[in-house]
Amino acid sequence: MIHDDFTTLAVIVGVAAAAGIVANRLRQPLIVAFIAVGILAGPSGFGWVEGGDDLELFARLGIALLLFLVGLKLDVHLVRTTGPVALATGIGQVAFTAGIGYGLALLLGLDATTALYVAVALTFSSTIIIVKLLSDKRELDQLHGRIAVGFLVVQDIVVVLVMIGLTAFGDRGDSSLAGEIGEVATKGAVFLAVLVLATRYVLPTVLSWAARSQELLALFAVAWAMTVAAISDQLGFSIEVGAFVAGVTVASTPYRDAAGARLVGLRDFLLLFFFLDLGARLEFTDTSTQLFTAAVLSLFVLVGNPLIVMVIMGAMRYPARVSFLAGLTVAQISEFSLILAALGLDLGHIDESTVSLITIVGLVTIGISTYMILNSQELFDRLVPLLRHFERRDHKPDVAQGAERFDAIVYGLGRYGTHVVSALRHAGARVLAVDFDPRTVANHQRAGGEVVFGDAEDIDFLEALPLATTPRVVSTIPSIPATTALLHALQHQEYRGQVAVTALDDRDASRYRTLGADVVLRPFTIAANETCELLGVPADTDAPTSPEGVQP
Repeated sequence: MIHDDFTTLAVIVGVAAAAGIVANRLRQPLIVAFIAVGILAGPSGFGWVEGGDDLELFARLGIALLLFLVGLKLDVHLVRTTGPVALATGIGQVAFTAGIGYGLALLLGLDATTALYVAVALTFSSTIIIVKLLSDKRELDQLHGRIAVGFLVVQDIVVVLVMIGLTAFGDRGDSSLAGEIGEVATKGAVFLAVLVLATRYVLPTVLSWAARSQELLALFAVAWAMTVAAISDQLGFSIEVGAFVAGVTVASTPYRDAAGARLVGLRDFLLLFFFLDLGARLEFTDTSTQLFTAAVLSLFVLVGNPLIVMVIMGAMRYPARVSFLAGLTVAQISEFSLILAALGLDLGHIDESTVSLITIVGLVTIGISTYMILNSQELFDRLVPLLRHFERRDHKPDVAQGAERFDAIVYGLGRYGTHVVSALRHAGARVLAVDFDPRTVANHQRAGGEVVFGDAEDIDFLEALPLATTPRVVSTIPSIPATTALLHALQHQEYRGQVAVTALDDRDASRYRTLGADVVLRPFTIAANETCELLGVPADTDAPTSPEGVQP
């Protein structure tokens, strides 16, 4: 409970803002600052707040908005487009982490129920943190970024199912299991059926009225989330599940992005109270005895989770670099792990010391994994000799039999690369395409294209290509490390043909020419000049082509 009402609340929010500035300077997610402030303001710190009804109400509203926005942004299409790897990696990582984590927790002396909660808490990674970090690094559209977001969506679905199971069966007394399942299934079916009907016949019309005012749209979104969450809570499915489902219903409308953008700030503010409430409940009386357990579990999350992802993706023929960068995104536990712990505490399944243990693991893993992700390429460069063991080596190119020569080898079948390959083939050139996404390779092979699975950074792979009879090598990959590695490898092979690479700014273009590139492709510059020609405006070839060269 907040004691001195508004004044104390103002002090706490001010401290949270200051902590947020420090966290931002240290390149840490705000969740770390919020947890630290919660502990500082709780009984273990200055005792400014205690667990109470008022604080808990704000906390539950913050969680409801968080789950509403997760449902609002849920893009099941993303899971489909990233192919089997999203489902296999998402479900496989959850299953293996939970199984190994459960055994590890038992070995550390935890009882069966506590070990189960801890193991499940270790499986989930923060979609919010990962998407923010990958977006800042401009890696969301890269292969490892798309795969990571895909299996994080799978994790979000799993965590909601876990919460449904806990709230539905967690407090049923002595009733039979068959009766519980039947009751839950009946309630759930009726609940979902009503929501489906409302989503199809009522919600679009009401949202179109509300969308005439941005403020009214935000208010209606909050009202809808709270209403569905309250109904879900009354049916025994918890406010979290209801809020998530409410978000999913709005996600199918044209107003999802506008509503989500208006609520992000409110969500972040209200989540502060969840972490304050969490900090007020934490008991650090057993901290000394928990340090070893927390260290072992943190190490498992930081190292074990990425290894699990790398093994799964390696078995699916993804190169070491892609699987490593995707694996780093699961090297922390998420805010959902803390919500799950709080739910277990409310149900009486675990005690405050277990919540404290999970929170410590969360602080450690979120803090360290953030730096790991921000410096992912440097880590890969240092560990690449070891990481190659997680890569299947049976993917040497099997070029068309009887082919005397290719006119070009093109690396990368993204949006730009696909158009380049198509244009070359349309001009009569014989092209061997190379891509490191097995799904893309399979799709192009089914379409009749000559394409092989390979990585631009794999020197052994390059040695197996028909370089001696191919007059030009083209890379449409915008990645600086991949392009640099390819240029070095071609120099090592003493390749004498024409080399063309892709650069997004002047600095990279100059660097690639120094490394031996004969032609530097500038997709945005080419598109801009084409646009000028279509508009009847002469293109200025001397105009600046990168942000560094733009004059005010």
